[in-house]
Formats: sequence, structure tokens, C-alpha cells
Amino acid sequence: MAWTNIEMADEVIKFFKPYSSVNLGIGMPTVIAERIPSDLNIMIHSENGVMGVSGRPKKENVSPTLINAGKETIAVKAGASFFDSSLSFGMIRGGHIDYCVLGGMEVDAKRNLANWMVPGKKVTGMGGAMDLVNGSKQVIIMMNHFSKDGVAKLLPLCKLPFTGLDVVDLVVTEMGIFKPNGKAFEIIKLADGVEKEDLKIDPSALF
Repeated sequence: MAWTNIEMADEVIKFFKPYSSVNLGIGMPTVIAERIPSDLNIMIHSENGVMGVSGRPKKENVSPTLINAGKETIAVKAGASFFDSSLSFGMIRGGHIDYCVLGGMEVDAKRNLANWMVPGKKVTGMGGAMDLVNGSKQVIIMMNHFSKDGVAKLLPLCKLPFTGLDVVDLVVTEMGIFKPNGKAFEIIKLADGVEKEDLKIDPSALF
């Protein structure tokens, strides 16, 4: 049986070391903010200028001026700080973010990521993804295993435009956890009931 988004988030969190800084991409990775145990003392960074995001706010505490980079309203924890974009991207480019967790359209065995555009379709912009994949100490991709057409999104080589080259450390999908090693994907863990054949990954890209 495949993992739910919440179960995927919990698998990602197991890789976080206590007292780390984490940046969460828009979409699926935002679930992680609501699942992190308080005793890990994780500081969540958002590239629009917040350090200390703690998930979604309660209805009575919603502020229209307190948002993340995806324009979603957020709550903050004690000790949170606010700053401008230049300082925020200085943190990213300076290597001060321990983990970033991003969504993905495709990841390949060579550790490349494509997650920002499909040629011929409307492009809203790359945001901070290009900086994050090159500046963060570890890059984890959290995404659906298959496209809407049922094709595996773990490939020998990405077909869509790249976001970053040789940057992906781990991929977490509803089917399991995978590590691209430059030649193939190593299977770290499979969801309960999932078999290797269910992955539908090109055999040349599977270790």
C-alpha cells in the first residue's frame, strides 16, 4: 500500500537532525511543517524572509501579512525572526540552510532535478528553487511517484528543463525512498506492500 502525504512527510522528517534549519517548497512539502516534533527544535526558513515557521495558524490567529513564499498564511514559533529577501537569499547562497525539501516533476539517476516548468505551458517562475538546490547542504525531493499519465517520474535522464544539476540527495514518493547515486536509484525503503516491479522505473536506472 502506498504512503499518504502525511506518511511521506513523516519519512522525510526522520532525516532531519535536531536543531537544523529547513526550507520547505510550496505544495506537498508544506505538510512537513505541521508534523515536525517540537523536541527536534527545527527552525523552518521561508525565502520571503521568515525563520521560525511552525505550520498553519489557527483561525483566530490568522494574519494576512504573515505568509510563506507560497503566499500561504503561517504560524511562527517562539524565537522567530523576519528579514528582507537579500538577507534571506544570503542565508541560502551562503550554505546556512541544512535541508531543503522541494516538490518535483522529474528526478534522474544523475541527481538532476526538473521542477519548475513544462515547455508550452504557463510559467509562474522558478522562485527560490535554483538557489535552494545549490545552496542547501542536503536536498530532498518529496513528490508523487507517477505522472498523471501513470509514468514514473524517476528517470535515467530528465526530459523537462533542469532546475539543478547533480544536486538531489534523496527522493521520497508514496512508493518509497530512493537515492540517486549518479548512475541509478538505490532503493532505501519501500512502502508496505510495494514491490520493486510496482515502481515502473526503467531497469537501467534502478540499482
